[in-house]
Amino acid sequence: MSKYEFRDIVVAVTRSKGAVFTLEPARLRAPRNDEVLVRMIATGMCHTDLIIRDQYYPVPLPAVLGHEGAGIVEAIGPQVGSLAVGDHVVLTYGSCGHCSPCNQGLTSYCVDFYELNFGDSTGDGNSAITDRNGLPLHDRFFHQSSFATHALSRENNTIKVPRDAPLELLGPLGCGIQTGAGAVINSLKVTPGSAFLSLGAGAVGMSAILAARLVGATCIIAVDRMPERLELAREIGATHAVNSQEPGWVDQIKAITQGGADFALESTGQPAILTQGVSALAAMGVLGVVGASPQGTMAMLDPNDLMIKGKSIRGICEGDSQPWKLIPDLVTLHMQGRFAFDRLVKFYPFNEINQAAADSEAGKTLKPILLIDGYV
Repeated sequence: MSKYEFRDIVVAVTRSKGAVFTLEPARLRAPRNDEVLVRMIATGMCHTDLIIRDQYYPVPLPAVLGHEGAGIVEAIGPQVGSLAVGDHVVLTYGSCGHCSPCNQGLTSYCVDFYELNFGDSTGDGNSAITDRNGLPLHDRFFHQSSFATHALSRENNTIKVPRDAPLELLGPLGCGIQTGAGAVINSLKVTPGSAFLSLGAGAVGMSAILAARLVGATCIIAVDRMPERLELAREIGATHAVNSQEPGWVDQIKAITQGGADFALESTGQPAILTQGVSALAAMGVLGVVGASPQGTMAMLDPNDLMIKGKSIRGICEGDSQPWKLIPDLVTLHMQGRFAFDRLVKFYPFNEINQAAADSEAGKTLKPILLIDGYV
């Protein structure tokens, strides 16, 4: 239980569309019910944080974003039974826990997923965080708002991890890394000996490449426009690398695979890449879509290509992950040296959050991680 009513914290605030993040003092109330107060050690920066800053989705501003948090439990609400003060945890997405998809273990397709993760996460219009003037900040983004020295999560999105694991590294497992890996393992169910195509070699696409190697795909193709990313993709498991700036890159993939890929993952959010990705599939091939585009974005497809060749397209949210299982599994695989997602990250002090964002958008950094512990 908490011994205080409010705590002074520091948060990174997004105050208007496209504005820089500003570090500000704020107040956070104590945990209630099934809530968990977590002292943040580090937080990953995800593409979703940046597109929300830029209002691809109409999340209320000003807001405290951040949804790849890792930290140490500092206090728990009275209804929390599976966590204790001192536990090391990774924070993931929110779900209601009782709708039909949640009851089937499909929590990433929770009926209230959008409202819980992007809208009013309290359900009562009240904010847990107020700024220096006592005004509310939109908070609990993905049930955490972890661009902060402390965050409130809920028991069902707070995942306990081993204390000997490198906690400062683990935050991205809560979203970006589990999305790429989970898409391969859970959603597409990539098979041994198959040909897998990663359309985009950002953090999600690279995580998918790591997972495709893990499950035994024998032809793993990375597609990206940046040569340095393609080089890294080869180092971590891609058997082939194709530059999407080159004409005829779809034909290159068909030649490499002798007809097309069995599985593909589109993580760029670019409609043209999705269209070309479908063309690059083999008969009966499946393409998963995880790339986020502005709402209302349209992609053009030839339905005959889908019908005659039996191709499939499916949307994937959070890698169809059951976080309480997948996140600890990925931690174990990393500690065994079999899932080297540490190759994808670069650490930044909390007060360099805007540099981290700029480097991410410029493609200089695949996965920024903000080091928050000890920030003053």
